[in-house]
Amino acid sequence: MDNFMFFLKEGLFHVLDWNAYDHVLFLIALVVVYDFKNWKKILWLITLFTIGHTLSLILAAYKIVSISHNWIEFLIPVTILITALVNIFFAKNASKLAKTNTNLFFALFFGLIHGLGFSGYFKILIGSSTQKLIPLLEFALGIELAQLIVVFAVLIIGLIFQTVFRFPKRDWILIISSIVIGLVLPILKAAIFW
Repeated sequence: MDNFMFFLKEGLFHVLDWNAYDHVLFLIALVVVYDFKNWKKILWLITLFTIGHTLSLILAAYKIVSISHNWIEFLIPVTILITALVNIFFAKNASKLAKTNTNLFFALFFGLIHGLGFSGYFKILIGSSTQKLIPLLEFALGIELAQLIVVFAVLIIGLIFQTVFRFPKRDWILIISSIVIGLVLPILKAAIFW
């Protein structure tokens, strides 16, 4: 039980760490186009992201895939930027964007990239242990819980701004996506390695 709680907490605080806020930025960009009535789609988004994330962690933990850390650190902010830009370009048709499956693809594919970013950290956590799969799944469960917390917070804040302060959905998407872009551009600039 101690190992379970350890890896669960590591996954949870891996996402909720203020020093690694890129994960939160991606989640914000991913779900800002949704509201509570889209809860099934949101659950699929989060789960697909976790599946992609976990799959790449498994591939890296078992040394099946190895990609340069520099490329991963560059691609993570690129994924955030792309997601936020798609939101801005389609903000006028937010309900149509929420109904498409584009974000499902983003969640899965970008989850693969983000997972590779954490593979080094995960390898340190498990050390030389031959048992990698169970800790990895426990870590993934922590990530899933943390993502649900972030998504719930984004949806609550969106609900408040759109109902209490009467922000139109389009404006909400434009403002939040623009803030995400403003925060991710310095990360992207710092990650350029060539």
